[in-house]
Amino acid sequence: MRLSDIMSHMSLTVYPIIGLVIFLIVFVSVCIRVMSKSRRAEYDRAALLPLEDSAPAYAAKEGAR
Repeated sequence: MRLSDIMSHMSLTVYPIIGLVIFLIVFVSVCIRVMSKSRRAEYDRAALLPLEDSAPAYAAKEGAR
């Protein structure tokens, strides 16, 4: 059996189902990664980045002009 034979006998409703299954697998894996306790310190550190007192490099260059 060739691939074209298999594809011609499949109905078109299979493709959205396959897409949905792939999306759900990716979504669940991202949720598990985000909510895992092993990465909590990394996310806490990243959450505080906008609140740091140090000026960005481009602001320091503009002040020197």
